[in-house]
Amino acid sequence: MADYPNRLADLPKEERSVSSGHRLCTGCAAGTVARLVGKAVPDKPLMWVNATCCMEVATTIYPFAAWHIPWIHNAFENAAATASGVRAGLDVLMRKGRIPQQDTEVIAIGGDGGTYDIGIQAVSGAIERGHDFVYICYDNEAYMNTGIQRSGATMHAAWTTTSPAGEVVPGKKEFKKPLLRIVAAHGLEYCATASVSHPLDFVRKVKRAVDVKGPAFVHVIQPCLRGWRFETSQSFQVARLAVESRFFPLYEVYHGYKFVLNYPNPAMSKVPIEDYLNKQGRLRHLFRPEKNQEIIDVIQNHVDLEWNKLLELAEFSEKSAIY
Repeated sequence: MADYPNRLADLPKEERSVSSGHRLCTGCAAGTVARLVGKAVPDKPLMWVNATCCMEVATTIYPFAAWHIPWIHNAFENAAATASGVRAGLDVLMRKGRIPQQDTEVIAIGGDGGTYDIGIQAVSGAIERGHDFVYICYDNEAYMNTGIQRSGATMHAAWTTTSPAGEVVPGKKEFKKPLLRIVAAHGLEYCATASVSHPLDFVRKVKRAVDVKGPAFVHVIQPCLRGWRFETSQSFQVARLAVESRFFPLYEVYHGYKFVLNYPNPAMSKVPIEDYLNKQGRLRHLFRPEKNQEIIDVIQNHVDLEWNKLLELAEFSEKSAIY
């Protein structure tokens, strides 16, 4: 977007969401997600609704809080419902003259467990009702906050405490749920995927979502070093490989039907899924001496199938993305 910074150095310096005084794990990018959301909305009042998740727990350990803005914690399942109530309450108070007329933005955020699984009913209902808010799913592919249990977002063959990798069953049997296509099917004006490895693209998409009148949705992948088992310095590298391997391509959907692919360019050489898998200790059972090549091939074939499905739906527009 011509009216938004195209360099990280040009983003607003003010922290409008979470401060550095949180207790997220060293190397965790969940704090980066929250900070970039705040920087994407430099000129509007913000109200933040936070489902139970790592971000909530690590930023509000009683009696401390790391938030600069009005912030509400609710259960795993009802962040979107709470955001609906906040939006309706603000609109009523402004209509009655109880508070000034102003464009207050309501942001709801949840992890994959609280979005893909427990909270999907509330998300669907809030979108169907047309409430003016932005929902952000930060996806670390398991219930990391409660013990690394598998979720609908966990990738095929991944180890979790409830999908252990053994000789008979090598990790999770199911594939990752196509969340954004499920959301897009509601016909909302705007939804998109994003990655912490492409922060300016993420900021632009949050800004675009905020500017929508009505519900909008951004799905951002955020690797978890504890659950995925990689070094603390590797969060953004792993996230980038998720995108470049086409496991998690970056795209937007307008009005529920117009798909725009941002990255990678279909003309780019494909990064093998093996390069992405090999970075993660939760998948190390695929790379033992008795290497499970057939499982790696199954994952690659599934990624290729999903990519080709996206290409059938989407036009490619490098101009629409900022990196």
